[in-house]
Amino acid sequence: MDMTEVGVIILAAGKGTRMKSDLPKVLHRIRGKSMINYVVECASALFFDNIVVVVGHKAEMVKEEIDRQFKVSYALQKQLIGTGDAVRTALPVLNKSVQHVLVLCGDVPLIKKETLENFVNYHLDNHHDISVLGVTVDKPEGYGRIIFDGDHQFISICEEADATLDQKKIKTVNSGVYCIKKDFLTSALDLIRTDNVQKEYYLTDLVSISFKNDGSTGCFIGNNPEEVMGVNTLEELKKAEQLVGYDDKIR
Repeated sequence: MDMTEVGVIILAAGKGTRMKSDLPKVLHRIRGKSMINYVVECASALFFDNIVVVVGHKAEMVKEEIDRQFKVSYALQKQLIGTGDAVRTALPVLNKSVQHVLVLCGDVPLIKKETLENFVNYHLDNHHDISVLGVTVDKPEGYGRIIFDGDHQFISICEEADATLDQKKIKTVNSGVYCIKKDFLTSALDLIRTDNVQKEYYLTDLVSISFKNDGSTGCFIGNNPEEVMGVNTLEELKKAEQLVGYDDKIR
């Protein structure tokens, strides 16, 4: 894998109202380290300086936290109107050499370097327009469902708020981690619409856009659902605390 071809966008603009705190969600700590710094550390181990963090709510606080340990670039999402808009904001900040974009979430702190490396290699080896890291879980509530057609072709991701009763029974879900060919991403972002319950620009729509235009879509199924667990509530934060082993470097 040629690391210089891959840039990283980390989504960290949200408020995190379900955390019952005015502190930006990604600044909540797990064993003394903020969630966002877990993600940046993991990405930095593979991609070094080719990382853009999208900030929004209390942007300066988030930047100050990251800057204590890491050197990254930033993009400001002025209105929190969806993941598609967040990625659009970050694209101009990426290095010109970038040909593929790895999108990570700042509230998925347990992701591992090896998983990202395997996932990006899968994307590059299969020459996909867009690849999604999926996992199979017993309780899929709250996650976007991975939709395959009768030929087991990956055709779309359906967000929970928009899912039918049958779709809600699907247990293979979207982790929120994507790898996308930059040329496809740049053109397809203009095709995303807000005709959904949340009235937001969903990055997930890129899967169906690629499929409908005879593009190449891929879903890489990870083997550890806990690794891609999003932390959206205090209960999930507590669970993440339990899953993270003690690390002498964390203070």
